[in-house]
Amino acid sequence: MLSVVANWPHQAGYALLERFNYHWAMQKIVSSVFWGLLVAAPMLLAQTNLPSGSPAAPSKPALQGAAGASSAEVFPVSSALDSELFYRLLIGEMTARDGDAGAGFALILDSARKTNDALLYQRATDLALQSRAGDAALQAAAAWKQAYPASSDANRYVLQILIALNRINDTLEPLKSGLALVSSAERSLAISAVPRAYARVGDKKLAASVVEEALATYVINPATSVAAWTTIGRMRLASGDTAGALEAAKKGASANALAEGPVLVALEVMGPKFAGAEALVKSYLASAKPLPEIRMGYARALIDDGRLAEAVTQLKVVNSEKPEFAPAWLVLGSLQLQDMLLAPAQASLERYVELSLKAKEAVDTDEPDRGLAQAYLSLAQIAEKRKDFAGAEAWIGKIENAGEMIQAQTRRASILANQGKLAQGQQLIRSLPERNPGDARQKLLAEVGLLRDLKQYKLAYDLLTQVAVTYPQESDILYDQAMMAEKLGQMADMERLLREVMALKPDGYSAYNALGYSFADRKVRLPEAKQLIQKALEFAPNDPFIRDSLGWVEFRLGNLAEAGQILGDAFRAKPNAEIAAHLGEVLWAQGQRDKALAIWREGMLLEPDNETLVETIKRFKAKL
Repeated sequence: MLSVVANWPHQAGYALLERFNYHWAMQKIVSSVFWGLLVAAPMLLAQTNLPSGSPAAPSKPALQGAAGASSAEVFPVSSALDSELFYRLLIGEMTARDGDAGAGFALILDSARKTNDALLYQRATDLALQSRAGDAALQAAAAWKQAYPASSDANRYVLQILIALNRINDTLEPLKSGLALVSSAERSLAISAVPRAYARVGDKKLAASVVEEALATYVINPATSVAAWTTIGRMRLASGDTAGALEAAKKGASANALAEGPVLVALEVMGPKFAGAEALVKSYLASAKPLPEIRMGYARALIDDGRLAEAVTQLKVVNSEKPEFAPAWLVLGSLQLQDMLLAPAQASLERYVELSLKAKEAVDTDEPDRGLAQAYLSLAQIAEKRKDFAGAEAWIGKIENAGEMIQAQTRRASILANQGKLAQGQQLIRSLPERNPGDARQKLLAEVGLLRDLKQYKLAYDLLTQVAVTYPQESDILYDQAMMAEKLGQMADMERLLREVMALKPDGYSAYNALGYSFADRKVRLPEAKQLIQKALEFAPNDPFIRDSLGWVEFRLGNLAEAGQILGDAFRAKPNAEIAAHLGEVLWAQGQRDKALAIWREGMLLEPDNETLVETIKRFKAKL
């Protein structure tokens, strides 16, 4: 078809149109006219005296006329759009719209080459992309780039198409060209955007290598060094090269110690195996005006590492330095609630609510806020713990986010259950609609949590047994079932379930810790207990609860001094009633009874109904 149209005389065009059904043809023409005008626009403005092969760029209309003529008198400008080109564009668009995108693409691309018009090159490329013809799209984009080497749009199309075709090695040249085309003022921003372009690439290591080669000149340029090293760090991180990412972050920070990019990379690297990452973050936070978002990121990294007391310290710094920064209040309130510090938790959460509502008013939006929903749920939980059930219901009633409905109804169910209406609470959870398969699982686990909180361990265990049939490979469900088996004294069942969890999730440190602690608490298989707990510590070396387990097994092994030191460190890192019970018992065994009583008193203030602590105090007949 292309070869026929290429030598069309005018009458051939009319003859072809006559072959179409009149009404059908008119429909197609009308639907195509708008685009025909768009693609023709630059050529309508082009001068006819352009040199052969030069780009048909729009020109300014010339003011012509005799001397003294009115400046408003403007003569028409000749157009490069002749009848042949018009028909080619029209038929190309009609063909593409009729489902034959390949033929339409060929006509438009051929027209683009004849006219050298950038918009036609782009249209040909878009047609190929719409028909999912990647190679054709690359052909058109490459032709466009060849005709317009300085076009950033053409270069961007080539780069994106090559990435989509997974031809990563071939992206080096367009990536380098694209960065070179950007103005020096915007180049660092363009470099920072590179990782997003390669986000869906399969071979992350190859992508990292190509990007690093493309940025070779930018890492040594003081104006772009930070952005380049940050991008290299992010690409290495995506490829699994954590050590390389940290090295890049350090080089970026050495170029500018106050730059945020390298610190953000270091935050993602942070962990016990890469101490240098935390040192880099701390160095930045010690600077004059660190961003509160980065301190928040550091606090979250500390939480992930189990260093909750340090996280609280960082959050308090954020709240002191920038009290209007709402997220810090929400996280701090959640941690305070976890530690049963109800009054401080309520104050922090209410401050978050105040700031969030003010921010919503400022932008005048009705969009549901997940943070607000979480704050309302936590405030409802605080009211419930104080037996203020009406207050708890009032907080829940403020939740507008439909996505939080299961959590809201679960809290309502807990309120009912705490008033002796367990069956009604269960029914409330079961009656929730299921918008997707995940909701069914969430409802089941919400009911399990309700039963566990009320110490209905047998009912929780039976329900988890049913859930495990539907989700046999869910390690979290098996772990919860194991914990309920332990509460019921079914130790063999508990061990079997925890072994299954370890097989399904070899890095799931909770299972190693739970089994090791169970052995230590029952004074059985103590060497194996220590091995299991040490295995858990390999994955979470700073977790205070696993440190508590290690201290407890050392106590059972008779290593009182070692046990006291480990448990003391764990309690300082995480004041907790159960850790207090263990530390107090070790101190009692060492003859330091006054210190033991003081620790137990502190534990009772934290959680007066903790089973382990209450049992320990009762066993020693201690008078607090």
